[in-house]
Amino acid sequence: MSQRADPALDADLLDADPLGTEREGLAGASAADEARVRAGFWPKLAGALSRIPFAEDAAAAYYCALDTQTPTRVRALLFGALAYFLLPTDAVPDVFVGLGFTDDAAVLATALNLLASHIGADHRAAAKSALARLRAR
Repeated sequence: MSQRADPALDADLLDADPLGTEREGLAGASAADEARVRAGFWPKLAGALSRIPFAEDAAAAYYCALDTQTPTRVRALLFGALAYFLLPTDAVPDVFVGLGFTDDAAVLATALNLLASHIGADHRAAAKSALARLRAR
C-alpha cells in the first residue's frame, strides 16, 4: 500500500485520499455504491459524528474499501455496507434520535466482523487522524 507522510484527512477537502488510492475504480462492486460512498461519506459522517459510536470503524472501513491492495470482494462488501450507512431512508431512518443509526451500525458491524482481517493498522491510523481533524473543525 502506498503511504504518505501525513495519512490524515485534508480538512479542506473531505474527499481527500490519504492512502493514495484516488479514483482507481472497482471491478465487482456496484459503481453506484462506490460513487455514493465517495461523494457522501465524509459529509454524512461529519454531520453524525457526535451521535454514532462506530465512527472510527466506519472511517477505517472507508479507507480499507479505497485501498487497491484490499481484495475486490472485500472492497465490494465494504462499499455496500458504507452505501447503506449513507441511505437517507433505510430500515430505521436516521432522524430517530437514539434508534436511527442502529440498523446502520448492525450492517457495518456485520461487514467488519466478516472482514476484520483486511482492515489494517494503516486504515485505522488514517481513520483516527481524519476523525480528529473533523472534530477540530
